[in-house]
Amino acid sequence: MTASHEGGCLCSAIRYRATGMPAFTVIRTCTQCMRQTGSPLPTYASYPLAQFALLSGAPESYRASDRARREFCGDCGSFLFWRRDGGSRIGIALGGFDDPSAQPKPDVRIWARHGVSWLDDLAVEKVLLEGS
Repeated sequence: MTASHEGGCLCSAIRYRATGMPAFTVIRTCTQCMRQTGSPLPTYASYPLAQFALLSGAPESYRASDRARREFCGDCGSFLFWRRDGGSRIGIALGGFDDPSAQPKPDVRIWARHGVSWLDDLAVEKVLLEGS
């Protein structure tokens, strides 16, 4: 049986499904991705378009470069997808999946020189409890 991974935006106006496993997962620390997501570790699962289906809603898009567009919910603002013009895959933001842990650990980090300086110095994982 092929795995099915659903997700959506914060307000649930947009829902999607990816089937199978992604071609790869990636942390993209380019300045555009960090600004779009508000995160120093924007992480995506790259799925072939044939394995992706939009179930409900219609994302808005923003073109930050001349070769790709970024898609988000026009109601709640959640960042969802990254698509290269004419590409055969879609980058789905891991945080939008209902179960992000079901996606594989990232294979690679790209645009590392743009990442936050302390990222490579992390040696100890700290867990902060909610409410502390």
